[in-house]
Amino acid sequence: MADFMTQVMKGVRVLEVAQFTYVPAAGAILADWGADVIKIEHPVRGDTQRGFLNMGGVQLDPLRHTLFEHPNRGKRSVGIDLSTEEGQAVLYELAKSADVFLTNYLPQVRQKNKFDVEHIRAVNPNIIYARGSALGNKGPEREVGGFDGTCFWSRSGVAHAMTPEELPGPLTQGIPAFGDSIGGMFIAGGISGALFHREKTGEAVELDVSLLSSAWWASGALIAQVMETDILTRNGMPSSGGSLRNPFMGNFRTSDGGTINLCMVSPTGLIADTFAHVGVPEAADDPRFKDVLSLIENAGAASDILVKAFGAKPFAYWREHLKTMKGQWAPIQSFKDLLTDEQAIANDMIIEVEGADGGAPLRLVRGPVQFDGQPVQTTRSPQASEHTELVLMELGVEWDQIEQWKASGAIA
Repeated sequence: MADFMTQVMKGVRVLEVAQFTYVPAAGAILADWGADVIKIEHPVRGDTQRGFLNMGGVQLDPLRHTLFEHPNRGKRSVGIDLSTEEGQAVLYELAKSADVFLTNYLPQVRQKNKFDVEHIRAVNPNIIYARGSALGNKGPEREVGGFDGTCFWSRSGVAHAMTPEELPGPLTQGIPAFGDSIGGMFIAGGISGALFHREKTGEAVELDVSLLSSAWWASGALIAQVMETDILTRNGMPSSGGSLRNPFMGNFRTSDGGTINLCMVSPTGLIADTFAHVGVPEAADDPRFKDVLSLIENAGAASDILVKAFGAKPFAYWREHLKTMKGQWAPIQSFKDLLTDEQAIANDMIIEVEGADGGAPLRLVRGPVQFDGQPVQTTRSPQASEHTELVLMELGVEWDQIEQWKASGAIA
């Protein structure tokens, strides 16, 4: 496999001063695409997320740390104490050769430690400065931090919309780093646009993406509806059956407790085929369901027929039997199920990196973009400060200077 097929960011250097998942996830995507991503970490503590060893009651091995690997694979780590003048000097040396500066530190921290846009642009006027934040870089709360659980899930309206009104309180976010991973992809896309703009015009821009804006974009179709009509719709309670207006839209329980989702937005041309596939071909001859308008007018009766039919056979039967059905449908799967989904596997959705413990490879999820149909090839996440000397020597820094910085605690 030739490098140019998949490494569309080869030759781009990204300097990442960020922690946790949200903004580092953008760095991981850019690294997947071939960029040289240099992650700056505290010389003693490293990225704070390295210490997150219990997630939702699941113990994580520090040498097989999936929550850290997901947003940090493919990078190199340099340990710098950015609270010191010498550490800041090292950062500026790295910034001189970087194309992108990527950060999620709050503005007051960027100012205190002198790596805000004016400090970095002073040594490299052509650098693209990318900020990821909780709530945006403007407004009275620009100095307030947050996580995807607070900004993407809770404050944004997502938790409210995802929770049926019959429940006494909002659902909690069940997927770690859910908004972080989505927002990180947005940042990577923004950086791609900024690099293209610089290539065409010579102008380096600043860009901002927040967890709040990421949630709003992901929910944009519903928010637009609310702004236009003042009508807010929410998830309903789980049930077996079609919708009130379209019986071919809904979840249907199988005899063994599985669920099949039908999603035929327009039943035109699908009535006879659908009834035949669920084992009730005679329903297509019923005058109540003879055409789409009749089907809609008698949606409840059609739904009852489908509920009974799906409930008569097990999930595995339907998964196989419905493969020839014309209308859109899907088995409702768990993430465990997805690991053996032949379509997911065929499309290279799982990537492997070596384990830092020398054991079996770690399996991770590739980013959603695939170039030339080629799978991603990447490396494990770095150990904290693993590449400090190597990166500095690549920049031409003399060993005596590196030793001096190490002795002072500016680097590790």
